[in-house]
Amino acid sequence: MNVITRKRGLAGLALVGTATMLLAGCAAAPEEGESGAESVDYKACAVSDEGSWNDKSFNEAAYAGLTKAEDELGVEIADAESASADDFEPNLSNMIDANCDIIFAVGFNLIDAVNAAAVANPDNHFVTIDGYVADESTTNLKPIIYSMNESSYLAGYLAAAYSTTKVIGTYGGLQIDAVTDFMTGYYYGAKAYETETGTPVTVLGWDPTAATGQFTDGFGDSEGAKNISAGQIASDADVIYPVAGGLFSATSEAINESGKDVVFLGVDQDVAVTSPEYADQVLTSVLKKMTDAVYDVIEEQVGGATFDATPYVGTLENGGTGLADFGTFDDKVSDEIKAKLEELTAGIIDGSIDPLS
Repeated sequence: MNVITRKRGLAGLALVGTATMLLAGCAAAPEEGESGAESVDYKACAVSDEGSWNDKSFNEAAYAGLTKAEDELGVEIADAESASADDFEPNLSNMIDANCDIIFAVGFNLIDAVNAAAVANPDNHFVTIDGYVADESTTNLKPIIYSMNESSYLAGYLAAAYSTTKVIGTYGGLQIDAVTDFMTGYYYGAKAYETETGTPVTVLGWDPTAATGQFTDGFGDSEGAKNISAGQIASDADVIYPVAGGLFSATSEAINESGKDVVFLGVDQDVAVTSPEYADQVLTSVLKKMTDAVYDVIEEQVGGATFDATPYVGTLENGGTGLADFGTFDDKVSDEIKAKLEELTAGIIDGSIDPLS
């Protein structure tokens, strides 16, 4: 478990340990960072889900919002990486002890720990990403959640249209709502293509009706991800949607070893940009714009707004989610399909299309 606190001008300093902090002192005069933003008396903190901040996916996207606030708003930041679920509670406690003004709990897995922390510390402000408030009377815990079924519906339609075998796959890092929401939208988007064109499409890895599918043993299970991907490729899938954080790298490895013309879809961030070495295999990515959401919450608080526990829900309509560009595949996605994706987007936004059916 790594706990790091820093203030502008002290960005490189850290002490590592279970309960060790480097607490930055208050400066006598405003400081300026590389961006020119003056330091402000506000401390934003975050606790990661299992894994590191540089996971090329979920944790990294949230952490980027924290560092953006440091660079552009002049806030002090602190963070704690969780190696396992056993670290959630002590990491949150360490952030509370570090006098953080706001604490982001990054990931569905922290739900129990952050809800308990919020109840026990009513004067502290917490934000749960992909979580929820267990007790409606809790007013110091704000959820940031996403309707990922919406953008995933677009991804499913695209995958079905792009596929030459008309067999596509998906798998998740864990069978939790925050993961299966992606997979369900993907399934129904593919089936929308099937209904519209009359061309049968097989979706491997998830059946939303039976709520059964293929999942790895967590977001660090590279071997499981590779095995699932290899199995789907052997079953003729030529598009795979790994909803498993950075495990797309294991899918890429399975693709390479198969020698087949298979692509995958990224999640959370634009994988073709954040991990350009995979760009030739990334058809597109389904974006969960956590960087913007984290930054916006901090910006509101620095600006003096009263803490508002009303959930933020990222949707296609408000730009909280969407598809990334097609990158190296742009000329392989027809103008007709691009227009259809715009049409589907409009339908989801106006309510005429239900991405969950």
